[in-house]
Amino acid sequence: MKLFCNAILLLMMFQSSLLAQGNSATASYVCPPCGSSCDAQIFSKPGTCPHCNMTLVEMNQIKKIAFYLQDGVEVLDFAGPMEVFSYAGYEVFTVSKTKELIKSQGILKVIPDYSIDDAPKADILAFFGGNAGRAYQDSAVIDWIKNQTEVEYHFSVCTGAFMLAEAGILDGKKATTFHNSLNSLEENYPKIEVLREVRFVDNGKVVTTAGISAGIDGALHLVAKFQGLNAARRTAFYMEYDNWVPGDGLVLSGDNPYQFATVGPELTDFVGMYSHFKDGDFELSLNQKDQTLYAKIRGVNYPIFHEYEDVFSDVEGGELIYFQRGENGKINGYKVEPEGEVFPKLN
Repeated sequence: MKLFCNAILLLMMFQSSLLAQGNSATASYVCPPCGSSCDAQIFSKPGTCPHCNMTLVEMNQIKKIAFYLQDGVEVLDFAGPMEVFSYAGYEVFTVSKTKELIKSQGILKVIPDYSIDDAPKADILAFFGGNAGRAYQDSAVIDWIKNQTEVEYHFSVCTGAFMLAEAGILDGKKATTFHNSLNSLEENYPKIEVLREVRFVDNGKVVTTAGISAGIDGALHLVAKFQGLNAARRTAFYMEYDNWVPGDGLVLSGDNPYQFATVGPELTDFVGMYSHFKDGDFELSLNQKDQTLYAKIRGVNYPIFHEYEDVFSDVEGGELIYFQRGENGKINGYKVEPEGEVFPKLN
């Protein structure tokens, strides 16, 4: 029975891969917002932007995210997730009670894009710690949160959870917050099951994280939910967040992006020296710690990520690498185009 279930899971994954390939043939891709002229360009296939070298993002995967910032907000609480979402290609804008200048930790000056009176519709509402009482004790702010009925997801970092709690969004759910505020959240909002020693909690449509740096983990988790685990891994690589542990949180929803992460071919089959499709050669090695293949090119290790069967994608543009097997079943090379030249494995 277990073998039969595994076979069904593999079949479902293969069908999903074929569907994704079919959709990508007609998909449009754009550069993540970088403030340059390439922001307006549309591309017909995945890869990297030829102007700013950022990884292109499929247009229909772009989310609009409203960052609510109060005066005194913690810098890393919002700056970490902002970096993640920006590189992932999402549209991030800031909202505060008014458009008056605010100071993050009394240092960084921020002018909000919108006030709660004119903020546009967002797919995700995000809230952050640092002087959080200024927001969750303000009835006008809480009423604004409650009135955002078309929002798909809610996200909080650190004591930003108190804003969701005050608005009733965490009632009947599990949640976490900054370690020094766990008791306060539990005592003041008894309808919430407050969890300790957890990096983030995903209830499906509501994600709360622990304090400060944990917001980066929560943001990467959302990217994995929306675009797949490999998109989140590319983002973490770009940010040089080498210590990120995918899935290091509590996922209570059915859309768990880490569920099938270990299903795939034996990675040791691919280890060896290969001819580079441009010039020279490169070594492909397996990192036992994160179970990822790395191509060492000009002294730098670049991860490649398993997609389906013997097909992987590169870390920078998400372009596919089609490994080939000989009659003996062993890997003997790869292609960069499905019907293109085979570049040989050298040992």
